[in-house]
Amino acid sequence: MPKACELKRGMVLDLDGAPFIIRNIEAKSPSQRGAVTIYKIKLNNLKTHQKRDEAYKGDDFVKLADCQRLPVQFSYIDGDIYQFMNLEDYSQYGINKEEISEDIGYLIEGLEDITALLYEGALIGIELPSTVTMEVIETTPGIRGASASARTKPAKLVTGIEVQVPEYLEQGENIKINTVTGKYMSRV
Repeated sequence: MPKACELKRGMVLDLDGAPFIIRNIEAKSPSQRGAVTIYKIKLNNLKTHQKRDEAYKGDDFVKLADCQRLPVQFSYIDGDIYQFMNLEDYSQYGINKEEISEDIGYLIEGLEDITALLYEGALIGIELPSTVTMEVIETTPGIRGASASARTKPAKLVTGIEVQVPEYLEQGENIKINTVTGKYMSRV
C-alpha cells in the first residue's frame, strides 16, 4: 500500500470497494511550522463515472485497486462501442462511448501506446499516451512571417476536436497534441 505522497495521476485506488482512477493531484503545503502537506486528489469512479474529491496527509496509506493494465491498440467503432485489441494475445475489448467520453477526441484508428484498465476481467477505462499526432483538416490559411509572433488560431483536427495552433500552420499538416492538457505542442 503506497503513501499519499507517492500517488501519481492514472493510478487506480480502491475506495469503499469501488475502483477510482486519479485524474489530478494537488499538493498543499501550509506555511506554519510542523504543518503537514495535504494532497487533494480528484478521482473518477471507473464503474459509475461519478467524481469524488479526497484529501490525504502525506503519510496516510491508501489501498490500490486490483486492476490489470494491458497495452492495447484502438481498432474501430461499432455503434457506441469502441473496440481495442490487446497487443499481447490479440483479444478484443469493447467499451461504451460514455465511459471514455473525455478521451474520444484523441482516438484515431491504429493508435497504439494505449493502456487498458481491466477490473474483474472487464474493460473499465483507458489511459492515452501523453501525446498523439493528428492531421489538421480545417483552419484559416497560414500567414507568412507569423512564426515570430505568438498569436494562435483555431484548427479542426481529424477527430473533430479543435485546438489553438500557431498562425503559420496550414491545412493538411500533422501536429503533436498533449492529451493531458489538450494543447498544441509541435509540428511533426
